[in-house]
Amino acid sequence: MALAYLEYYTFKDHQHWQGDWELIEGMPYAMTPSPSVTHQAVIVNVVSQIKAEVDNNCHACYVLMETDWQISNDTIVRPDVMLVCKELEERVLVTPDLIIEVVSLSSTKRDELIKFELYQREAVPLYILLYPQERRAKIYYNTSNGFKKMGDYSLHEVKLLLAECSLKLDFSSIWR
Repeated sequence: MALAYLEYYTFKDHQHWQGDWELIEGMPYAMTPSPSVTHQAVIVNVVSQIKAEVDNNCHACYVLMETDWQISNDTIVRPDVMLVCKELEERVLVTPDLIIEVVSLSSTKRDELIKFELYQREAVPLYILLYPQERRAKIYYNTSNGFKKMGDYSLHEVKLLLAECSLKLDFSSIWR
């Protein structure tokens, strides 16, 4: 009888891989193909808004794009956008206050299921899924019972309350 062995990787392995990878509970996920123009344009637009808000009222926060968050020895993810309102060294080892993922056909399962559960478990206060093709955003806030949907937004301006500050996002101006 043949035994099936699952491969299991750690941070040490992840450091030596070529290309862009995420590692979730020991399982590698290739981040290919590279993001589309629409994907990148939406990220730049939303980051520009968040950065302007942070500069005005959240001085202790960092707006990060495509940066690894090391959750544990076997879990390293690279959200499209993170807002971290805590002191940071050169690596993100703390839970971000806000995570935004731009959902594409190749990332739907990972963003909507795998990362949703992971971010919920890691107590990320706000999680936003952006769907550029539909011009729709889904916002979730974390409660003691897990993520609760705040709503679906398309052309709306939304105020988000974080522990350290508040942000306004105008979704009408992020879509390509």
